[in-house]
This record gives sequence, C-alpha cells and structure tokens, in this order.
Amino acid sequence: MKHYRVRALHAIALAFAVTAMSSACSAATLRFGTDPSYPPYEYKRPDGSLAGLDIEIGNAICAAAQVKCVWVESSFDGLVAGLQSRKFDAINASMAPTAARRAVMDFTQAVYPADIRLVAARGSNLLPDAASLTGKRVGVLQGSTQAAFVKSAWAQRGVILQEYPDQDSIYADLANGRLDATLVVGSAARLGFLSKPQGARFDFAGPRIDDPAILGASSVIGVRKGDGKTLQALDNALDRLRKDGTIDRLQKQYLGDGQAAK
Repeated sequence: MKHYRVRALHAIALAFAVTAMSSACSAATLRFGTDPSYPPYEYKRPDGSLAGLDIEIGNAICAAAQVKCVWVESSFDGLVAGLQSRKFDAINASMAPTAARRAVMDFTQAVYPADIRLVAARGSNLLPDAASLTGKRVGVLQGSTQAAFVKSAWAQRGVILQEYPDQDSIYADLANGRLDATLVVGSAARLGFLSKPQGARFDFAGPRIDDPAILGASSVIGVRKGDGKTLQALDNALDRLRKDGTIDRLQKQYLGDGQAAK
C-alpha cells in the first residue's frame, strides 16, 4: 500500500506539473528564443533545422509538459529585448544568470555549469589576465557575459575589446590574424573551432576564468520578470528530466566533460 501511495503521489505531482506548464503557455505552446550560432548548444543543420544541446533540452521540456515547442531565432544581444516585448516566453540559449540580468529577468534552476576560457594561437604565451593581454585584440560575442567581463576587468587596462554579432565571425577573424584571442565558452570553442581545420593552430590559453558575479556559474533558462507560472513549470519539467537522466545523457552526448554558459 505504501508503494502504491508513493506512485500515486508521483502521478499527481506530474499531472500538476503538466497542467502548470499548459496554463503558463498560450494555447499549449511554449516559445523559446535562441541564437542558433553557438554550436554545440544551438546551431543549424545544413537543411536549416535547429539542433544542439539547448534545443534538445527545450524539446524535451515541451514533450514532458505536453506542449508544443516553437523556436524563435534572434541574435544573442537581442534576446532580452525580444523576451520583454513578448516575442517568446523564455530564453534558451546557454545564458548565465548574472546580477545585471536578474534585474530584468527571472531564471530557472541551473541546467549545466559554466566554463569560460581564453583561446589564442599556440606559442603566443598569452594568459587570461589584463597584464598579458595589454594591447591585444580580444573578440567576444555581443551581449554576452564575456563581453561584460572584458569591459569591466580588462578594457580599462589596455586590452582592446572587439564585439561581434556571432561566434563564427570571431573564429574567422582569429584564424585570419585580425584578433589575438577570444573569450568563449570552453565547450563551444573545443567543438566549434579547436577541433576543426580552421582552429588547428589554436588552443586554450591558461586556466578557466572564474568570476561568478559577472560571468555567472551556470547556464539557465530565462523568463520575464514576475512570470512565476512559466518559471515554476520550467523548473518542474527540468526536475523531471534530471531525475530520469535526460539532461545528463544529453550533456554527455554534446559536451562530454565540457560545460557551458554565455
């Protein structure tokens, strides 16, 4: 009888989670905003369809909650404005929960941890600090925590900040010598650049950078400030996906031992 009651309570809790998500999302649809230029987290296949870790996690959330997923594409630096103007219900794009973002958004529980690294040419002897990078050109994604970090910690000490609308353009300029380094999510660099012919001359330079106040410590999904229904529904779905092993399986599939957040 005890086991039956436990199973019954679990079923009731799951039903409430599904109901919460359905009521939080218009017409049983959940609209995710994303920037599909950041493999392996979000990117486009040759046929134009979306793929990546965040895409699969988002689709799994919708499947668990029995709602339809709709993906709305945006540049990364336009995601917060798009959320506030109700173009979508949540941001699912390897976003870190920084203090500045918390002022205008609410966030789910952590989905996976952060790993911010400097990438530079092998033999450059560069390190992820202002003294080493003085006079050097560092490329970062517009609107990212990496951009905020360089502005706050390095730019006033002579590091040249160059912002780009997408990470692929940064990799191209780095490979062509127009940049000296880039500050980027480690797994994104490893799978999207260092493992490809374009990045054969490059590697991680120095240790990972830890600054929870600016860079954050994890990747989360963001919702509009005060949208408690959607936030709770997302957290309920994430709890379920974590318990059944879906998130762990997808993270290992896409990242191995890697981590993410921008």
